[in-house]
Amino acid sequence: MLNSMRKHGITLAVFAAVTTGLTALVYTLTKTTIAHQAALQQKALLDQVVPPEYYDNDMQSECLVVSDSALGNGAPHRLYLARKNGQPVAAALETTAPDGYSGAIKLLVGADFGGTVLGTRVVEHHETPGLGDKIELRLSDWITFFSGKKVEGANDGRWAVKKDGGMFDQFTGATITPRAVVNAVRRTALYMETLPSKLDTLPVCGASE
Repeated sequence: MLNSMRKHGITLAVFAAVTTGLTALVYTLTKTTIAHQAALQQKALLDQVVPPEYYDNDMQSECLVVSDSALGNGAPHRLYLARKNGQPVAAALETTAPDGYSGAIKLLVGADFGGTVLGTRVVEHHETPGLGDKIELRLSDWITFFSGKKVEGANDGRWAVKKDGGMFDQFTGATITPRAVVNAVRRTALYMETLPSKLDTLPVCGASE
């Protein structure tokens, strides 16, 4: 029996070693492709919130880290800087709506430094299917209505859902979710106006994460 156990043990060890080796090989062969696809997906998302005609730099390589409660919490948020002819003109900034119906809603907001939103996309949420999830572009074009809208100061009453006297539609049976998103985009656009003087002081991605 001892010899049988030893034989099975050796077989299992060999199998584990071969499996581990194959896993490592597959990872090595595919990691470059996976990284490339991830970069393409990120570029496509950035172009949805900051149209390509606005910039001529590589936004992905100009990633900075911002931490400010105006972005929904004090956690680090990534900012991708858009330049035109070398000058900063806009940015795509990660932000959070902390008061969604089912928890925090993570967004990517593109805006120039004058308070005009260029685009907004939801990147993560837990809102109710069939109601609050209409903030997703695949389900509704609601999120596209931020594009081209400018925030005229902190007391701009237009930046609210229509139920609250603003210009943005709410969803039938779901007001909390769109209200949270509208407020988050408004706060982010206002914060973006303060950024030009801070850009040179912000840490680069990877240095403080």
